[in-house]
Amino acid sequence: MINQAVHTLNHYYGFSSFRPGQEEAIRSILNKNNTLAIMPTGGGKSLCYQIPSLVLDGTAIIISPLISLMNDQVEALNATDIPATYINSSLDGSEQQHRLNEMVNGNYKMVYVSPERFETPHFLNMLEKVDLSLIAFDEAHCISQWGHDFRPSYRSVVPYIKQLSQQPPTIALTATATQQVIHDIKNLLNIDSEHTVVTGFARENLKFKVIKGVNPNDYLNDFINTHLNDSGIIYTPTRKTTDQIYESLSEKGIQVARYHAGMSKDERQVAQAAFISDNVQVMVATNAFGMGIDKSNVRYVIHYALPKNIESYYQEAGRAGRDGVESECHLLFSPKDIQLQKFLIEQSDLEEDQKRDEYQKLQDMIAFCHTTHCLQGYILDYFGDRQNFDHCGKCSNCLDDGNKEDMTKEAQMILSCVKRMNEKFGITLTAKVLKGSKSQKVIDFRLDQLSTYGLLSHYTEKEITNLINYLVADQYLQVTDAQFPVLKLTANAIPVLKNEEKVWMKVPEQKKAVQAGYSEELFQALRELRKEIADEQSLPPYMIFSDATLKELARHVPATQPEMLQVKGIGEKKYEQYGEPFLTKLKAFREENEEEILANRTAHPVQPKIKKEKKDNDKPSYLVSYELFTDGKDIDEIVEERTLAKSTITSHLFKAYEEGHTLDLERFFTGEAEQEILTVIDELKLEEFRYKPIKDALPDDITYTMIKAVCLKHELI
Repeated sequence: MINQAVHTLNHYYGFSSFRPGQEEAIRSILNKNNTLAIMPTGGGKSLCYQIPSLVLDGTAIIISPLISLMNDQVEALNATDIPATYINSSLDGSEQQHRLNEMVNGNYKMVYVSPERFETPHFLNMLEKVDLSLIAFDEAHCISQWGHDFRPSYRSVVPYIKQLSQQPPTIALTATATQQVIHDIKNLLNIDSEHTVVTGFARENLKFKVIKGVNPNDYLNDFINTHLNDSGIIYTPTRKTTDQIYESLSEKGIQVARYHAGMSKDERQVAQAAFISDNVQVMVATNAFGMGIDKSNVRYVIHYALPKNIESYYQEAGRAGRDGVESECHLLFSPKDIQLQKFLIEQSDLEEDQKRDEYQKLQDMIAFCHTTHCLQGYILDYFGDRQNFDHCGKCSNCLDDGNKEDMTKEAQMILSCVKRMNEKFGITLTAKVLKGSKSQKVIDFRLDQLSTYGLLSHYTEKEITNLINYLVADQYLQVTDAQFPVLKLTANAIPVLKNEEKVWMKVPEQKKAVQAGYSEELFQALRELRKEIADEQSLPPYMIFSDATLKELARHVPATQPEMLQVKGIGEKKYEQYGEPFLTKLKAFREENEEEILANRTAHPVQPKIKKEKKDNDKPSYLVSYELFTDGKDIDEIVEERTLAKSTITSHLFKAYEEGHTLDLERFFTGEAEQEILTVIDELKLEEFRYKPIKDALPDDITYTMIKAVCLKHELI
C-alpha cells in the first residue's frame, strides 16, 4: 500500500517522495495502528492523515480545533478535486443535515469536525452509519491536560470514539508537545511507542532573537521599514494592542491586516484571505490567528510581548519559514510582561494544580529570555529533544560577539545567599537581602543577620534580579513554584561554589546617564513628575517648580532633604508640599548612576544657601502622615490637618511602604482598576517607566495614586 501512497502523493500534491517521518507515520496508519506523529510546523503533518484517507476505503473523520483551520484545509482539498467538507457551528441546521447525509452516503473522503460534535447524539448516530477509514486528532496537544492549549471538549471525544461499533485506526498529530504531553496522548489513545514518530523539534532555517530594553513601537517601525517586501506576523497580547499597532502601521502606509476575536467572522476571513494571498504583507494579530494556515512564505514573526509558555511561543514562531527558507523570529521582552501573565493566571478559572503548572511554564518562558546559551538549544532542551544539537549558530545569543564578563564572584554570592536562606525564599526577597534592603520582610525573617546581607549593595535590586534570572536560565538555580518562586540550588551550582567553574554573563553596556551640565534624561523625568502633580491639583506646572529648579535638581541629584533644600527655588514650604515625590525619583536615579553623578557634582558644585536648621529630634514628615493614616484618618483629613498637597500625603504613605512599613495598597484601588492599569502598562511597553503615558491611556477616574499603588503592589517600579 505504501507504493499506492507514493502515487497518491505525486498525483494530488505533486511531490515525488515523502519528507522525514511522513512515510513512517503513513505506513503505521495504513497497517491499522494507532499512531502519534510529532513534527515541527511546516513538516507536513496533514499529509500523514490525508494520504491514508485517500488510499483507504471509507471516510476519514478529522477533529480540528478551529473553524478557520477547517475551512482552509477543506478549501485546499476541494481545489485539488478531493471530496471533503466540514461540519461545525458556522453552518445552519439544514446545511449540517445535508452534509451529514452526504457523509453517510460515502460522498466525502474527509470530513472535518469540531470536538463538540461528538457531544451530540444525532451526530454519533449518523457516524455509526459511516464506513470509517480513520480518525485524526489535528493539533493533538489540545487533548492533554498538560498541553499549552488544553481543551476539555477535545479530551471528552476519546470515550465517545471508544464506544463506536467501528474502531478505525487513530492518528494524533502535533508540532509542540513536552514529554509529559506525549505520555498523556499515548495513554489516552492507546498508542504504542513503536508507533510514535518524532522527527525532532529543530527548525534549522529559523533565527531566534530576544530583544530587551527597546521601545517596541520604534523597533517594529524600523524592522518593517527594512523588510517591506517580506511577509510577516506580529503577535500581540490583547485586542486593543492589535488595533493600535494596526492603525499606527496603516497611517505609515504599510499594507497591513489585523485579526482578533473581537472582529466579526467576515472581517477575520477577509483579513486572513488578504494575508494568505499576499495582498497585504503584515498581519497584526492575537494568538487567535495562525493555527493551521498554509502560508509558507512568512519571513518573520515578531512577538510584541512575552508569551505565556514555550509551547505557544514555538508554535507561533514556527509559522515563519514553512517553506524552508531562512526566516526570523523576534521576541520583544519587558519585565512588566511577567506580572501581567501572573495576574492573568491567577484570575483564570483553572484548578490550583493547573495554575501551578502554568506558573512553571511561565518561569521556563522567562528563563528563555534570560539564558545566554543558544536559544534554539534551550527550546529543544525544553521538549527533551536536544540529542546531538550543540548550537544553531544564528540566534541572537550565538551571534552575540559582545564582551562577556566573568561574573563568578557575583554568582557565588547569589548562590551562597540562596543556601543561607535555606532555599525557602524567592527571587524578590533574595535580591533584597543581597542589596541590603531594610524592608519589613527582611527584618521579620532576620535575614539582615546573614553573612550575605548587602554583599551586592552596589547593584540595584533590578540588576540583582536579572543576575538571578540568568542563573535560573542557565540552570545553576531552579524555581520550584513560579507563583511563589522558591529558589533552590541545582547540581550545577556546586562546582561554581567550589571555584571549579566560572560563570560568564553578557552584561549590557549602560547608557551614559549624566551629560555635561545636567542629565537631560533625569530632567525630562522630573518634568513628567511635575506635570502629574500639577494635573492632580489643577495647577500650572511652573507653580510646582520652575524649569531652572528642575535643571538644578538634574545637575546635582540630591539624595536627602537637606541637600534638596540647598537647590535654588526650593524652600521648606515647597519641600513640604512637593518635595517627597521628587526626592524619591532623584534617589532612584542616583542609585543607578552613582559614578557619573559624583563626577558631575565635582565639576558643578552646588552653592550653599542660608536655611533654617531642622531639629534633630523632629519626626520625619512622611512618618507623621503615615501615623495619621494608620490611626484611621483618610487622606483628605490628613491634607486638611497638615495643609499639604494631596499628592504629598500619598507620596508620604508610599515612601513609608517602600521603607518596610505596613500599608494596605489595595485601599487605593478597586480590582477592576487594577486590571485596567496592568493591561495598559503591558500594552504601552515603555522603554523607560513613566506615569503620564499610562495615565493618558486610562479612563479619567483612574488617578496617579491608583497607578502608583498598583505598580508598588506588583513591584513594577
